[in-house]
Amino acid sequence: MTQTNLTDRIKPDGISIISYLEYLRKGEYQIPTFQREIVWEKENVKKLWDSIYKFYPLGSILIWKTDIKLHNHREIGGYVISPEDTRSQFQYILDGQQRTTALLTSIYGGKIKSKLGFDPALYIDLTIPSIDEVDDTSYNNRFLFWDEIDDKNGTIYRNIGKKKRYDDKLIVKIQDIKNDFQGIFTRLNSLPDNKILLSNLWRIKNVLDNYRIAFIDLKGIAVSEVCQIFERINQAGKPLDIFDIVVAKTYRQETTNQKGFYLREIISDFRENNNNSKFLTISDFDYLQILAILIRENIDNSGIYNITPRYLNDIKAEQIETIWNDAEKAILKVFDFFENHLHIKSPELIPFRYFYLTLVTYFYQNNEPDYAFLKQYYWFYSFHNEDLLSNTTQLSDHISLLKIQRNNNSLRFERFLIDKDRLRNASYSSKGRLSRAILSLYSAHIPKDWKFIDRDVLSDNLFFSTDKPNLHHVYLKILELIR
Repeated sequence: MTQTNLTDRIKPDGISIISYLEYLRKGEYQIPTFQREIVWEKENVKKLWDSIYKFYPLGSILIWKTDIKLHNHREIGGYVISPEDTRSQFQYILDGQQRTTALLTSIYGGKIKSKLGFDPALYIDLTIPSIDEVDDTSYNNRFLFWDEIDDKNGTIYRNIGKKKRYDDKLIVKIQDIKNDFQGIFTRLNSLPDNKILLSNLWRIKNVLDNYRIAFIDLKGIAVSEVCQIFERINQAGKPLDIFDIVVAKTYRQETTNQKGFYLREIISDFRENNNNSKFLTISDFDYLQILAILIRENIDNSGIYNITPRYLNDIKAEQIETIWNDAEKAILKVFDFFENHLHIKSPELIPFRYFYLTLVTYFYQNNEPDYAFLKQYYWFYSFHNEDLLSNTTQLSDHISLLKIQRNNNSLRFERFLIDKDRLRNASYSSKGRLSRAILSLYSAHIPKDWKFIDRDVLSDNLFFSTDKPNLHHVYLKILELIR
């Protein structure tokens, strides 16, 4: 890749506040539905405007330019955003939704979904002087919302002075300055002692005309890399999960001629309708990879050749719909196998998360599973001296082996010995494969209380209570008890 191409892929840019908001209102930019709800408070909005007022730089807004169509919010700050769905390129705001919505509603008004009845339009008190460049408090009085001005006919005493200044047209809307600067200037220019008033008015005018919002345009970048970039620069610290991308990309609005599709709701309903298993809480990413492997194995020419983000991004709603009914049954059979055949009650005890994927392919449309074989399979790979299920190549090998057994019951496991010295010298933690294998073996024997021998002792905190350094004796003691 040439240096020129690298420069074109991630390109800084800038645009004035008003131009940016006008483009937004015309549908040039969209906010994907995986973006979180607006959480900013009035204080955040005021500080944002104080920074702009002082021409301080704000964090860059991250724009992803792509030909991928995602499900996006049709309404931002109460304004309907109607993008052209037939366009060849889309511009998604990946980072900067909060600032964007704050700027939009500050100038144009609107509504915030989480704050019913609140008017987000912002006013400026032109009588407030700037004390100095590092003044850190005057913004609270300079920038106001209507509930800080309205005195309810003199009944809210703290607002009486501000309401009078509003009536005297010394407190004005930001939007009014945008729309009628000349009229406001002419009126203030006729007043005595108008130096501070005019200075503040010109400053806001200057901000609206000349303050440039910094952009970073991502163009020609794959979904997996976009997720990495987002995670590294996102100020809220929340990673952009590939599951969120797939949800937005596969979303389909219900019409009279077409059934709707919303993957997040499908997974949520699956969890809620089968609420007797802790395995239902496995991550959205786990569910997505389960779907990907079933699509790969059961739909010809699916285009899903692996379970990495590169291919997860290509999953289509129609593919999920094709396999979903049988996938539900297979997933529940996997969870049932862990809970009721192996007596493992928590996903925290599963040595390899890829077990979900290998077993779901075995149970898919399989009416005669061999549970004795599956037990051997689970323990063989859980305790083997080598990690034999920790990458996607091994995953494919496992699926091929399980197909052989499923078709002719001929698969046999080679003999291997557990190396006690290796167990003694291993490092144990809640994330370790051997740690989980040992505790799942302990769980499988349904251990009882020493004193009350009819009482099960397995509990949610069993695993985490042993997640401490130098507890080799705990695990070896468990093995001795099981033997």
